[in-house]
Amino acid sequence: MNDLAPFEWILATRFMREGLLQTLFIIAGVALGVSVIVFMSALLTGLQSSLFSRTLDFQAQIIITAPEEIARPLYVPGKGEMSATLIQPRAQRLRSVDQWQKVRAQIEKKTGVVVVTPVVSGAGFVIRADANRAVTLTGIEPETYLHLIALKDKIVAGNAEVGSNDIVIGTELAKDMGVSINDKITMQTASGATSTLKVLGIYDFGNKAANSRSVYVALRTAQSLLNLPGGATTLEVNVADPFAAELMAQSIQAQTGLKAESWITANEDFFTALSGQSFTFLVIRLFVGLTAALGIASVLVVSVVQKSKEIGILRATGTTRQQILRLFLTQGALFGLFGSLLGSGLGWAFLAAWRGFAKNPDGTLFFAIDFDPLLFLYAAIGAVLVGTLAAVFPAQRAARLDPAVAIRG
Repeated sequence: MNDLAPFEWILATRFMREGLLQTLFIIAGVALGVSVIVFMSALLTGLQSSLFSRTLDFQAQIIITAPEEIARPLYVPGKGEMSATLIQPRAQRLRSVDQWQKVRAQIEKKTGVVVVTPVVSGAGFVIRADANRAVTLTGIEPETYLHLIALKDKIVAGNAEVGSNDIVIGTELAKDMGVSINDKITMQTASGATSTLKVLGIYDFGNKAANSRSVYVALRTAQSLLNLPGGATTLEVNVADPFAAELMAQSIQAQTGLKAESWITANEDFFTALSGQSFTFLVIRLFVGLTAALGIASVLVVSVVQKSKEIGILRATGTTRQQILRLFLTQGALFGLFGSLLGSGLGWAFLAAWRGFAKNPDGTLFFAIDFDPLLFLYAAIGAVLVGTLAAVFPAQRAARLDPAVAIRG
């Protein structure tokens, strides 16, 4: 088998076996670095996926509203002069999107749009006997809205297919009001409109504030309670690519003249935090790679010194500078390859151990982590490249050795 192997490969493996202790130490160092990168990459990917999911599961990717009402200065007729110098912003009243059905049809024709649903939202009170709570009333069209957010998946009792006399409430509000499925509660708004509704479903978003303040009713019920007959305060949109939502929002705003805000704009601080997190991890990876490269380079420099006589003999017997160069580059690549294989195994073991103990009190994982085979492949390729690049200087030094000087020592 060795007769068929390249000359550089045979010598590289022989040199590694002769300096076995050094070889094991540097492979262990590379393996530890690779395992840290694999573990942290999977952890960061899982964490960010979980954060994105929790953000997008409970809000529309694009929210379309009517333009804000703006107070304009008054001018003296015929003179063109302002009659007032102090202009106060107008209070924004609850308004419907003008001709929202037509706007909805326009948006649905856009490529990449998955769902468009009308929503009526406003403030109200839930009343039962002597108890009352201020809530945000949301009127929905179940057949489309339940494809927009994960309300259906968070129902812990009943269901979310609200009819004209139904209401869906959170676990905290249900506890505060002392109600369960099929019980009756009264919904009242600031306009004085009231309606007695049956509790059709109870949800748990995992957020105490949301569970106590948000209630869902049918679209027509909310229109009646908020005195917006046939209206919709917002149109909410989801697109196939969540990260293209900002471009879609700008397109919708330019086409319709309405205000369109994407989840990216609404969560600007969230994205800033994620960018900082990703940059920090990039710096960690660079330092881990640099440490591994310095370790490989130092071992190979020592190897050049230790093997200088052998290198001189090889050069004297006809071995070319290019072959000596490839010999040490091969060694560096092998250090990276063996270290990456061992490190990938260690990284997998760390991830398995983390999944075993990083759990919520109910036994569920903090967040899901998938074992992506490509992550291990990228780690192996990266480690081989680092090992090869780290071997460049020692390889050049070995290739430049004068045979006569090297043999004399």
